[in-house]
Amino acid sequence: MRLRALLDTDALGLKLLGGEDELDRTVRGVMTTDLRDPSRYLSGGELVLTGLAWRRDAADSEPFVRILVQAGVAALAAGEAELGDVPDDLVVACARHRLPLFAVHESVAFATVTEHVVRQVSGERAGDLAAVVDRHRRMMTSGPAGGGPDVVLDLLGSDLDLRAWVLSPTGRLIAGSNIAGSAGSRGAGPSLPAEVCARLAAEQLAAARTGRRGPHRVTLGQTTYSLFPVRGGGRSSAPARDVRETVLLDWLLAVEADAGDWAEERLDLLHGVTQLISVERDRRDAARTVRRRLAQEVLELVQTGAAPAEIAARLRVAAPVLLPGLGTAPHWQVVVARVDWDGGEVEGGPVAQSLLEEILVDPAATGPEHSDRVAVAHGGDEAIALVPLPSVTGEHDEPGTGVVADALLESVRDPLTAGLNDDGRLTLGVSAAVHSAEGLRGALEEARHARRVAAARQGRVCAAGHQELASHVLLLPFVPDDVRRAFTARLLDPLRDYDRRHRAELIPTLEAFLDCDGSWTRCASRLHLHVNTLRYRVGRIEQLTSRDLSRLEDKLDFFLALRMS
Repeated sequence: MRLRALLDTDALGLKLLGGEDELDRTVRGVMTTDLRDPSRYLSGGELVLTGLAWRRDAADSEPFVRILVQAGVAALAAGEAELGDVPDDLVVACARHRLPLFAVHESVAFATVTEHVVRQVSGERAGDLAAVVDRHRRMMTSGPAGGGPDVVLDLLGSDLDLRAWVLSPTGRLIAGSNIAGSAGSRGAGPSLPAEVCARLAAEQLAAARTGRRGPHRVTLGQTTYSLFPVRGGGRSSAPARDVRETVLLDWLLAVEADAGDWAEERLDLLHGVTQLISVERDRRDAARTVRRRLAQEVLELVQTGAAPAEIAARLRVAAPVLLPGLGTAPHWQVVVARVDWDGGEVEGGPVAQSLLEEILVDPAATGPEHSDRVAVAHGGDEAIALVPLPSVTGEHDEPGTGVVADALLESVRDPLTAGLNDDGRLTLGVSAAVHSAEGLRGALEEARHARRVAAARQGRVCAAGHQELASHVLLLPFVPDDVRRAFTARLLDPLRDYDRRHRAELIPTLEAFLDCDGSWTRCASRLHLHVNTLRYRVGRIEQLTSRDLSRLEDKLDFFLALRMS
């Protein structure tokens, strides 16, 4: 802003005492001081406000003004509250050094002047930043990536002192800004704890499901964040027909500030930033096209019963794309995901594909070209991922740590549950690792079976692994409810009725007896009973149910009944 603008602001009531020819100077900041030598705190271009407490006599004015001029300040404003009129010696010194001098009426607080100057300067800096952002947007949309979202977030930090981060819908940290003064560093910037990222993503998804206008504001501890959606796929301005089509696809820009009282210009600037970041989002999605096509080709060969040699040839093409520089053939895992919405009118396949790509990102890798290690295809409401696991030395060696079902959801359950709200579900199934094309068909079926196990569980976000398919856990979820109720009632209702009438604790005794593999001594010790008392209770169980707990078949029936009850 120009000094002349200060005189044009009636609310400030400033009076010009000298320096009329210098009113086109630019003001870049404001500082209040009563130090005799404030030079160490000046960087040039400031409007200096002073209450004149540094002045003991007329001789002090000349050195004070000389120090300000040498520091390159724009002007001096002296308050009248302490001494009344501004001293003539200060007026003469400012005129000698061509330093504009204002008088601040005693009714005007320095805070009022400071707030006005800061607001004007910030608005102009935001305009300058908007021009930079627009230039960067044109550069990114017309050619190769201009540095990704980190660049524009760095601009927010250096020009507006705003800390900002880009998060995925699962709460993964994608990019972060750096604040001015951090030695010009670039990269991830000030990081956010994983739990904060997950909480912010959950809050944004929950707010998006309500249809409330953004930005959404969230206070965690003593810090307030403003949340802006980053839409991709050309959807930055076009509304979706159904919020469920996009809510789990959008990135998130989190700004450490309360945008509730921001001017429209600054809000428009932040929306421009989200559009710029969406260009990078679309670029990364486009980079996944090759991997998606590879997955589609391989899975079509697997599902149509193609020869193992043909499938192996496609896998050899896929391996260098997914694991560049890999010297040996990888093992493979298959992960199946499905998104189901109540009503069924929204196709879940594209959402499941995007989420599976996000969930399977390697958090330890740096850069999108290193973090994407999967190829995901989709059809209908189902998405299928091929996950490569590098071998240790040769084809038949065991791979390193692969995908573990429960670990997949550990950090993303809360955000995704918020996005699914009360009308959607995400279920995943994970296969064991296979080391050849012949094993892929079995791995696909294994992953699909595991997903069905997960779907039989309670919760909006569930996963199951191949380990659970070699257990009764696989069978129990698929027993019809009426069969389950009839089976458990026939075996356990006589015991429940007896316990209710006699407080005999036959059901707890039965559970302990089976858990101890039918050992009388261990079971009696666990229940703190005499062995004869335990024998009496087991005999009563057998009498009431007409079963024999020494027979394996009857033990198995009781075991399953207890698991299904």
